[in-house]
Amino acid sequence: MPPPSRPVVKPGSPSTTNAEQFDRARKVLVGGVNSAVRAFRAVGGTPRFIARGEGAYVWDVEGRRYIDYLGSWGPLLLGHSEPRVVKAVQEAALRGLSFGAPNMLETDLAEKICELYPHVDRVRFTSSGTEATMSAIRLARGHTRRQKLIKFEGCYHGTADSLLVKAGSGALAFGTPTSAGVPEDLARHTLVATFNDLDSVAALFEQYPDEIAGLIVEPVAGNMNLVLPRDGFLQGLRDLCDRHHAVLIFDEVMTGFRVGLGGAQAWSGVTPDLSTFGKVIGGGMPVGAVGGVGLLMDQFAPLGPVYQAGTLSGNPIAMAAGLMTLEIISRPGYYERVEATTRRLADGLNAAGQEAGVPFCAQSCGTMAGLYFRATPPGNLAESQAQDIERFKLFYHAMLDGGVYLPPSPVEAFFVSSAHSAADIDRTLEVARQALQSSAAA
Repeated sequence: MPPPSRPVVKPGSPSTTNAEQFDRARKVLVGGVNSAVRAFRAVGGTPRFIARGEGAYVWDVEGRRYIDYLGSWGPLLLGHSEPRVVKAVQEAALRGLSFGAPNMLETDLAEKICELYPHVDRVRFTSSGTEATMSAIRLARGHTRRQKLIKFEGCYHGTADSLLVKAGSGALAFGTPTSAGVPEDLARHTLVATFNDLDSVAALFEQYPDEIAGLIVEPVAGNMNLVLPRDGFLQGLRDLCDRHHAVLIFDEVMTGFRVGLGGAQAWSGVTPDLSTFGKVIGGGMPVGAVGGVGLLMDQFAPLGPVYQAGTLSGNPIAMAAGLMTLEIISRPGYYERVEATTRRLADGLNAAGQEAGVPFCAQSCGTMAGLYFRATPPGNLAESQAQDIERFKLFYHAMLDGGVYLPPSPVEAFFVSSAHSAADIDRTLEVARQALQSSAAA
């Protein structure tokens, strides 16, 4: 075998730096990354190349440790490399990496989801959250025989064409909320409303009374930073969908098991027709799912006319990781402990902002949290974007220099796990106080 064309640098080697690895990556990866927000364009500077993670921490290739609040963008409820989850994955891997055929683990995990989400009669696994939301929308259209879809400005539902119209998450951070390459003929079937504004939704139903197949929403938004639904908003969506015979889809890719064991629907008391889930149900492994009432779900092939398939759907490795994760978080006391930790962090950030005397606030919901360089938490995309972005950039890099890793964007929620200790929260708040003081002086 010929020697490699470039030196192979082992992760964590003192002979490499983040900057060197970024230069290397940009030669063979588009922008040096495999997801746009990772490029640090929203905050400036050099991305950290992560070599390993354990518990509440990650280490970059320079050997520097960070308290991690990215959590692989949400799914790591137990922190990195939880030993019981790793063991379950190892045991499953010894039995086979992929079958492309039924296996018992996918039934076990589906039974667990149906148990925790009472409206879910049946589940269809996918390989990602994007695939799950795309499939749920196809199901809504196939069931209703209508074409139009309502989504909300700033809500992100993956990278399917019809969902990249005024999307959130990395699309916002990168400055391209409407992607090039989305056909106009497809985009015209996507109607955009304002989060927390029922009148904007009602107006769309009135304009297209018999054309709307469904409505998809992040019931607690996390992709335009953490934005909570106002009282009555989710129930109002339920009522409008019922009145117009449209399918209500809760995108719980981020909130499922994050805001509580029963997701945002248990937290809010509002029941959707379909729910979508992401990598949180796989313990961070690549997986997604659609779940819902049997009348709808049975429209999927092989029982119905809506085609959906995937070789890696129900992959045994992801199923094993998900089963162990859900088993652990279902034990008494898990959510009470982690939610208390998350509230303590948000309360401490609010106090630090007041001490610094800068427009700044924070809030939490379950084990999700958000921080904002504005006086009050936002209620929609426009308010989320109306914050001091330059001050956020200064704050972000001060936190990073202090050993705290947050999502590299002002429009993303962050996450706490059961691995975060009281000492981790104390250290985070100490760094935050210094960072906010520095941003106030800038």
